[in-house]
Amino acid sequence: MHVVVTGSSGRLGRSLSAGLTASGHSVVGVDRAPAGLGGVDERALDLADEHATGELLDALRPDAVVHLAGIAVPFSAPEREILLTNTALAHTVFAAAARAGVRRVLAASSPTVVGYSASTWRAAAVPIDETHPTHPANAYALSKAVIEEAVRMFARTSSGAFGFFRPCYVISPEEWRGAPTQQGHTIAERLADPALAAVSLFNYLDARDAAAFVDAWLAAPADAVDGEGFFVGAADALATRPVADLWREFAPALGVGADALVGTQPVFSVDKAADRLGWRPERDWRGELSAASISPSESRAS
Repeated sequence: MHVVVTGSSGRLGRSLSAGLTASGHSVVGVDRAPAGLGGVDERALDLADEHATGELLDALRPDAVVHLAGIAVPFSAPEREILLTNTALAHTVFAAAARAGVRRVLAASSPTVVGYSASTWRAAAVPIDETHPTHPANAYALSKAVIEEAVRMFARTSSGAFGFFRPCYVISPEEWRGAPTQQGHTIAERLADPALAAVSLFNYLDARDAAAFVDAWLAAPADAVDGEGFFVGAADALATRPVADLWREFAPALGVGADALVGTQPVFSVDKAADRLGWRPERDWRGELSAASISPSESRAS
């Protein structure tokens, strides 16, 4: 397929663009500044420019758009700026794609839409799946909830198939080798101190597995994805002990339902993606740290 990836220079965008290219897709990466991605046709564009965004998609006429662009870290900008930027960019891209007749549009949302960042939040059920209520508790999560609703609107009103996915805490290949993660800690540090990983309920996702999910989403029948959302995460928790042994101290909001999490089982379920798309994650932290020759007991990666 001919695929446009917005936000292609970001942490997820780089790996996703590379993965789609390796799978045989023709990828155009769109971001404000190119990242030097091999095999990707990179275009410098500010997606806040509605006219330029429309012109680009109208000229390219891609088969699919994967929308990642936006402010990617909660509280990294003023709350109003995060909300307005993320929602405006998404609507601009969706509307331009619909006008250009793009057949598939997939947007990145976030597990934060369920609301676990709030001190008053309690899990409705564990594992958490797509039936869990959404209760966004900050502007970033709210922007993602609005994006999900925009996806549903365009799925109802346009001829293309629109969908969204909720990637868990994304880990790029260089981060397995010791580079700082999104919050500034290394993976080894997040494993050594469960309190660091508990903030995101021990979830994570290798960026290359995210690319494989998108590839599967693009190949799925339209009626399996149109208007639908999917949790996308690793098959285990980012923890050296079972979540059932950790939640009381580090994530009490999960409640006693977390006692049912067996062994390395994660808090977030990816069964819907497996059942509908045939996708399952291939990478886990044990294998990746072993390949990088880094011990999870290290307080700092070498």
